[in-house]
Amino acid sequence: MFTDLELMSIHVRALFTCDPDSRLLFINEPGIAIAPAPRLFLGRTRTANMWRFRADLPENLSQELGLLCADEPPLSTEFKEMPRHAERYMRLLEEHASIKSVSNGPAYYFSEDISPSMQPVSITEEHAMRLRPGFEELIAELADWQPFVAVIEDAHAVSVCRSVRITPEAHEAGVETLPDFRGRGYAVDVAAAWASRVRAQGAIPL
Repeated sequence: MFTDLELMSIHVRALFTCDPDSRLLFINEPGIAIAPAPRLFLGRTRTANMWRFRADLPENLSQELGLLCADEPPLSTEFKEMPRHAERYMRLLEEHASIKSVSNGPAYYFSEDISPSMQPVSITEEHAMRLRPGFEELIAELADWQPFVAVIEDAHAVSVCRSVRITPEAHEAGVETLPDFRGRGYAVDVAAAWASRVRAQGAIPL
């Protein structure tokens, strides 16, 4: 069984490519042009925190940000709480270079006993037409985003879950449900089915 901090480390390695010193290089997403990793990643758990800097961040800035990250308390049960030093991170990074975007949100580990109440189907390139209409933009990525599973209604996918960031040890889920089919529990079922397929490959579903 993994600790929260071990899972966070696995999560970071799935999200980004890193240099030998664990500094961030690029976003690890198959099927797209290489995009740089964020300059700062702060992962917070209930027991401890983890932070990483992009490899090209100046050393003095990395040290200043690192001191702030080290002062962050572990996450409480309220997952929406903002980091203690959020404004200072933003100010320091803005002084270094313009901030293009900020992303935040929870990360989840799938328990081993999770199972779907229905059985979504696997989608490969030979089933691509099932993604029309609604998920046409995903067809070009089918070969890269496996396992790829879907809830089917009237021969068409209405909710999908696929691997959007992949390493030998873990896969990150990407889940989407068409607007007209939300609120029916499909996302839970399709994610649970995806997780079981990832585990069958010997990897951790996140």
